[in-house]
Amino acid sequence: MRQTKPLPATVQRWAEQRIGPVVAVHDASHDWDRSRVWELEVEGGSCAYVKVSPSKKFFTRESRAYRHIVPALGHSRAPHLIDSRAEDLLLLLTAVPGAPAKGLGLSTDEWRAVHRQAGALTARLHEAGELDRADRAEAEASLEAAANGAEKYLARAGDRLTQDEQQAIRDHAAQLRRVGPVPVGYIHGDNQPRNWLWSEAGLALVDFERTRPAARVQDLVILTVTQWLDHPDREKAFLQSYGRELTDAERHALRCLTALDAVNCLAWGPDNNDPMVTARGRRTLDRLMRENRP
Repeated sequence: MRQTKPLPATVQRWAEQRIGPVVAVHDASHDWDRSRVWELEVEGGSCAYVKVSPSKKFFTRESRAYRHIVPALGHSRAPHLIDSRAEDLLLLLTAVPGAPAKGLGLSTDEWRAVHRQAGALTARLHEAGELDRADRAEAEASLEAAANGAEKYLARAGDRLTQDEQQAIRDHAAQLRRVGPVPVGYIHGDNQPRNWLWSEAGLALVDFERTRPAARVQDLVILTVTQWLDHPDREKAFLQSYGRELTDAERHALRCLTALDAVNCLAWGPDNNDPMVTARGRRTLDRLMRENRP
């Protein structure tokens, strides 16, 4: 059982200066050590969220996203930033309706509706304004940067991978460097149902700490190896509302990126006692190895 994380008194006082007296606090953190998020019930019946970012990098990405990128999603489709405090990595956010789609026990038709709306919102995010020179350079280098991370994850995973599996990862990293131009934009960075809030009002996206300029296809990796692998109807619904099919270069990049996701999962999952992430990595890698056999 996850231990409840108490809201620091100094953080509550800071929040109350902006939203008024808080009458109840609920720990809304993800189930990992560095996640620190609380729901605040405010006098008068409204709610807000306060978040302590895990790092300066994540704070910078998320605060920038809320100011310049997230508004493209539209009213009620994502939280809005009330205030932030860089020295303490604090973000104070409005609440949006809904609960994470991951835990709602949705029907087949409901899941298709969720993915249909997720595709539309993802497209809005990917097209949220023109990239400036620095952002475009970062985005166009993102696939090579992903490929360059392979050795780090291989070292961390160690003997959890066979020599043949390690070589397969290196081969996919090498292929990723040769993919060529793909569409770029602003990506969510953790685009999956735990960050999709579903309600009668529709879908909203949350948690933008990984939002950055990158190849757009990078936002589809987790969906490809989880949701879409067993449910191609969800992929079809997503891409229909996304507005276009993926290019051949994007499909090739996506396959390579799933290999890198696998080794990342097999490095991170066991080290953080997360069997679901570990299983995701092992399933993906086993599938790739089967498909690579002559």
